Amino acid sequence: MDAAVQVSPPLAEVPPTPVQLRPAMTPRQRSWARFRRHRRGYWSLWIFLTVFVLTLFAELLSNDRPLMVRHDGRYYAPLFHDYPETTFGGDFRTTTDYHDPFIQEQLTTNGNWAIWPLNRYRFDTLNYFAPSPNPSPPSSVNYFGTDDRGRDVLARLLYGLRISVLFGLALTAIGMALGILAGAIQGYFAGRIDLTMQRLIEIWSSIPELYLLLILASIFEPSIWVLLAILSLFGWMGLSDYVRAEFLRNRGLEYVAAARALGLRRRTIITRHVLPNSMTPVIAFLPFRMSAAIVALTSLDFLGLGVPPSTPSLGELLAQGKANLDAWWISLPTFGVLVGILLLLIFIGEALRDALDTRKN
Repeated sequence: MDAAVQVSPPLAEVPPTPVQLRPAMTPRQRSWARFRRHRRGYWSLWIFLTVFVLTLFAELLSNDRPLMVRHDGRYYAPLFHDYPETTFGGDFRTTTDYHDPFIQEQLTTNGNWAIWPLNRYRFDTLNYFAPSPNPSPPSSVNYFGTDDRGRDVLARLLYGLRISVLFGLALTAIGMALGILAGAIQGYFAGRIDLTMQRLIEIWSSIPELYLLLILASIFEPSIWVLLAILSLFGWMGLSDYVRAEFLRNRGLEYVAAARALGLRRRTIITRHVLPNSMTPVIAFLPFRMSAAIVALTSLDFLGLGVPPSTPSLGELLAQGKANLDAWWISLPTFGVLVGILLLLIFIGEALRDALDTRKN
């Protein structure tokens, strides 16, 4: 007898699952995604920003004054106000020296207390109570030792790094503005304007920058502003060449011809259409130009042509390390900080270059 054939019930029809389409990424989002995939440059950016933000609060991290003081039931903020010595039990109405052993005793007895920064020295504070002659090696009082004048090396590193980074940012911003302006005019108008400006730039670039700096340094008192003005006169020419080349390439494209046919003004075409499409080399070169500005300031300070001697500077610390070869605690941390900052900027520049490369997916 034949076995009964069992027929399985038909399967229920399953509706197809709708395909979830990812929204298209904008060019900026694709560039940011490529930058984040560059792990070395991405983390270098965050480390650099962290260090820079910390240097902006150098007065809170390294100072010879307490952040807050409680004395005889009253609270004081020495970081923001000057108090005479008599306020804390002294005999004179001069500004309080908070490193004086008598003042420190007054601030730590009878229920009094003081909240100090992490490092108890400012960049110009002289440690009269150093355990050994200056330059003093690292100790529990001066973590990185002192220089040949008794000033704390860690404090001068912190304040000097802030000046170097701010100087690099300012010089890069000025050079970028002048370079974009000159390159845009040359590249967009071309012709006689381009040839004339190119010859003038060649003449200006042939002027020896170091000799001009020596002459002006003998006329004016050395300051950070004079140095910024002098270096800004020459720091824009390298960038203008790249902007000029981009404008020469983009001015002949179809969208520029369409904008001209619509009757748009030249300024509108330059700022809204040509300039945004010519910023790739500008953005990619920003970290490298900033590192060059920091090296220029350090080199001039090392030669004694930069900021005044009382100003904290990485170059001045390197010069002290050269004059005191046995004091390794002066040159070694300074060299390490300078190399570390330059490496971070180089890694950021490499990541920006790869992120702006549209050939990479």
